[in-house]
Amino acid sequence: MPGRFAAMAQDTTPVNSITKSHDHLAEVRRTLQLAIPVVLGQVAIFSMNFVDTVMSGHLPQKDIALAGLGVGGSIWSALMMFTIGMLMAVQPSVAHLDGAGRRLEAGALTRQALWIALFIAVPYWAVCYFSEHLLQLFRIDPVIIPVAAGYLRAISWGAPALCLIFLLRFFSEGAGRTRPTMFYGILGAALNIPLNYTLMFGHFGFPALGTIGCGYATAIVIWLQLGMVLSYLGMHHHFKPFELFHRIDAPRWREIASLLHLGIPIAVSVSLENLLFVGAALLIGRLGPLPSAAHLVAINFSALVFMIPLGMSSAVAVRVGNALGRKDPASARYAGIVGILLVAVSQCVNMTVMFVFPAQIVGMYTDDSAVAAMAVSLLFYAAVFQLPDGIQICSAGALRGLKDTKIPMLFNLVAYWLVGMSLGYYLTFSVGLGPAGMWIGMIAGLSVGAVLLTGRFLQRTSRLIRSAPVNA
Repeated sequence: MPGRFAAMAQDTTPVNSITKSHDHLAEVRRTLQLAIPVVLGQVAIFSMNFVDTVMSGHLPQKDIALAGLGVGGSIWSALMMFTIGMLMAVQPSVAHLDGAGRRLEAGALTRQALWIALFIAVPYWAVCYFSEHLLQLFRIDPVIIPVAAGYLRAISWGAPALCLIFLLRFFSEGAGRTRPTMFYGILGAALNIPLNYTLMFGHFGFPALGTIGCGYATAIVIWLQLGMVLSYLGMHHHFKPFELFHRIDAPRWREIASLLHLGIPIAVSVSLENLLFVGAALLIGRLGPLPSAAHLVAINFSALVFMIPLGMSSAVAVRVGNALGRKDPASARYAGIVGILLVAVSQCVNMTVMFVFPAQIVGMYTDDSAVAAMAVSLLFYAAVFQLPDGIQICSAGALRGLKDTKIPMLFNLVAYWLVGMSLGYYLTFSVGLGPAGMWIGMIAGLSVGAVLLTGRFLQRTSRLIRSAPVNA
């Protein structure tokens, strides 16, 4: 298996003809070899959130517990997505250098990104730990605030480790190794349930901490995951040529500025999209515990299946970036198109499941009839946005592989806020559609984003191919 991954990561065969059937199959296979471990890892990572939600649904005052977890989790997620975006610059940068055979430079660049990760960790922790005033600013229902703030204080202790995990993960993925994401995700999923059981419900001599215990459990798991990733990268032979851990370099501001130049637009783009969902959760939180709990159920399952296109987008970014490192823009375009088509197929499957089995899906989360009825109605809207959501995130990954980040950032601003949030707010509060109005706004924003980002990728790659030397 390692040999197969090595061949895939260092493949230097250009895809010059997309009319040959074996070229189609080869690119699908290479993309899936990269994507499947990421998808499995992402699903395992998100299963922690899924388990948190399901177990919170069995706490006393389950509607308040679910609402508090949903609101607190939205704040944590917003900060996490910004962190991911900032450090995601490492992935295409390493992929380009790896494709060009410059592995020592890739390791040195990652060590410079360490300073960015450490800098982000401090405000990440502080915002979560001192979140109560932020929640009051958003006018969250006062019943929900103590639960959400307690959860955030507990989970805040995992923020520094999470920043380092993302740094190492994107280095590994850029180097063509996606297994660490799978391994640390599975480790977290395996540990999360017993830790939740112990700290949430009070077993083995520990007090019953409810949703706060869920936050502490997650923080503990994150630190254990960091230990696993460090061990894997330190021992695996594939990473030895990068010499990542041979020394700690002093900050080199030119390289840090280069990473920030790429990473800040990615962070803003990712945050604009995520804040659409965070904003939706916070605004629905104004409607009270019942709509907030129902929204959490629907958005939680949507986010679970979203791990598939999210994993695919990482694989596509690496494939596109590696091809450009080999100075082969035709292969970069082809890799992006194949990835987008694969995501479209997977999202159609997800859409069908959500249309056909909404009651069964909601039944996994809660037995509260009022919450379940509203969640089933919202799951219809969640099914509708599966296709545009998958296409936009995969197109964004393809553009990230091109190191094209500024224009996509502007596209996301238009799609998610000028269209999505504006329409959602209007339909929710002015028209009076309730939570459904916000979901319609999200569908509109994601659809606009999918069109703009896919069009941008096709335009940019066509230009690169036309400008490439004839003998490239």
